[in-house]
Amino acid sequence: MKRLLINILRGIRLLFYSGLIGAALFGFGVMGLVFFMSNDLPKLPQPLSRIIETPQTQIYTSSGEMLITLGERKTVPLNMISTDFINAILAIEDHRFFEHDGINKLRTLKGLYITLFKPGQVQGASTITQQLAKNLFFSFEQSFSRKFKEMLVAFQIEATCSKEEILHAYINQIHFGAGAQGVEKAARIFFDKSAVNLTLDEAALLAGLPKSPTGYNPFRHYNRALARRNVVLNRMAAVGFISPDQARQASETKPLLAAKRTDSRTGSYFLDALISRLVHIYGQDVVYYGGIRVTTTIDLKLQALAVQSIRDGLNRLDQMMGLDSTAPVRPQGALVAIDTASGAVKAMVGGRDYYESEFNRAVNSRRQPGSGFKPFVYYQAFRQMGFHPATVMTDRPVKITIKGAPDWEPKNFSKQYQGDMILKQAMTHSVNTISAQLVEQIGPGAVINLAKTCGIKSPLNEVYSIALGSSLVTPLEMASAFSTFATQGVRHEPFLIWRVEDPFGRVIYEHIIQEKQVLEPALVYQVVDMLKSVIDRGSGKSIRQHGFTRPAAGKTGTTDQYNDAWFTGFTPTLCVSIWTGFDKGRNLIDINGTGITGGRSAGPIWAQFMKEALKGQPERHFPIPENIRFETVVGATGCFEPEPVPQVLDERLTDVFQEPVPPSTSVVPLKPDQVPCPPHGKESP
Repeated sequence: MKRLLINILRGIRLLFYSGLIGAALFGFGVMGLVFFMSNDLPKLPQPLSRIIETPQTQIYTSSGEMLITLGERKTVPLNMISTDFINAILAIEDHRFFEHDGINKLRTLKGLYITLFKPGQVQGASTITQQLAKNLFFSFEQSFSRKFKEMLVAFQIEATCSKEEILHAYINQIHFGAGAQGVEKAARIFFDKSAVNLTLDEAALLAGLPKSPTGYNPFRHYNRALARRNVVLNRMAAVGFISPDQARQASETKPLLAAKRTDSRTGSYFLDALISRLVHIYGQDVVYYGGIRVTTTIDLKLQALAVQSIRDGLNRLDQMMGLDSTAPVRPQGALVAIDTASGAVKAMVGGRDYYESEFNRAVNSRRQPGSGFKPFVYYQAFRQMGFHPATVMTDRPVKITIKGAPDWEPKNFSKQYQGDMILKQAMTHSVNTISAQLVEQIGPGAVINLAKTCGIKSPLNEVYSIALGSSLVTPLEMASAFSTFATQGVRHEPFLIWRVEDPFGRVIYEHIIQEKQVLEPALVYQVVDMLKSVIDRGSGKSIRQHGFTRPAAGKTGTTDQYNDAWFTGFTPTLCVSIWTGFDKGRNLIDINGTGITGGRSAGPIWAQFMKEALKGQPERHFPIPENIRFETVVGATGCFEPEPVPQVLDERLTDVFQEPVPPSTSVVPLKPDQVPCPPHGKESP
């Protein structure tokens, strides 16, 4: 404590003699705070190098199985670390390290001023000693008191430890990304060599990574990492550690990275998304240094099934297209599985091979969903226009005038028109012209509002083509939005984390399932019934052909030119969205020159995954709201069938293998106030 106070007095004296009398008087007030807070400070480990021994962060599955630990370290003495690296980290992080007493006084005063007088902002000076002091705190708040305590601990460290001890502890605990904690681990992972053998250009590259280990990860962003390295080299020259010529020569070198090894990455798209989320919430220091325990939503069985289903499905797609494993570019895929009762993400796959491409298409790739957006159109037509599954509309050429732009003339997938049909048939066979007529009547804004209500977060363009999925969305968003239909209109926000505990076992976060009724159950069920028909006899019938027989609902999606092929579907308990396609520059065309639809590419993947995922579970049917009745109507007129059938039918009586195209009659669910044989839907002007 005595040496700590001496250091504080030195800072106050410096301010006093600099003419900053007010600041000096403020400093004496700070001394009072020192005595008040000193008993609440964490105890320094002896020796200081034990600060590196903080617990590792542990990540678990929903059932308690260990997934991964973060923050593995290998400690090495300073004489086993490249001098170039030591100079590089000092230059970029704290070039006055050997001169100050733990804090940069002027920068600290600026930080205190911002913290005290600019509400909502907390700023620190971040010398190496202060950064090291953070490791002793397991509170995740960013407050003035926390910053002040960190400063006191920094003084305490400087008062009791040598500069070499502080630097040794710091260099061995820095997080560099890619699973590397400490300089020795980083040197091994990125360059496959010991830290003592790092060259100047390699040392500068590593020294630049701690600012943003993900953003500057050279495995993913090599040129960005080189640009950051050059900043470090220029800084080293500016403070006199190297000459300008040395900086220039090193900046012209492109260091050779080690082969990407499995121990340098998580190996999991789900874990990458999870860690990114944790860092966003708690910050990098807590995630990698804090020793937290995280329980995730992932189910290892479902995750393994998802990986296998995507791999098998994309291999089948390769065969359709005449591609083999040596092809320079092959189609990719993504899968997201969500528990409908909670919103928990049970499985996530972001590509065909994580070690070939870490880009997570499940959450980061926005693609056009095509006809996968039609359920939003139909629900809004039911809600706004009073339509229902037996409403008759005409499949015909459509031209919609758009002010200031060319007319929109959507075409059917078959390039043919079938005349009058009920809306259930139009959804079953994904008739584009009828969706276009519906969106013209309800407006694209209504479709966008519903999509966002159900969970779509991506920006959506308010254009008529929104009805055919022209805006970009992610598989995670589609799985989340369709889950709302699976739960009779109850919305759950998707999530990856069940619980977070600090190193002492105290729960600092626990996900509480929150439900919100956002859609009318009777209208939802009418949409669900149509989506069941999509699978039973429509564009998604490949699901049945591949052996999935449980009650299910879903929708295919295929974009123009066959760039994207989707299937998003659900049972009462599990909703899964699958996307397939090339990352860019190529369409899904088979060896016969025929475009590959969502039913052909994504549908079989969905069926394979769901068959195994639900194996051993009881078969569940979609609950039918009390105010729903069933009627059998003629498909072309919406009127009662001449020979009436029983008025109340259960979905389990439906022959799921029936494939009339289009069926002459359909069983439709109706609300009590809805009457079969209605007039045609309103014609477009």
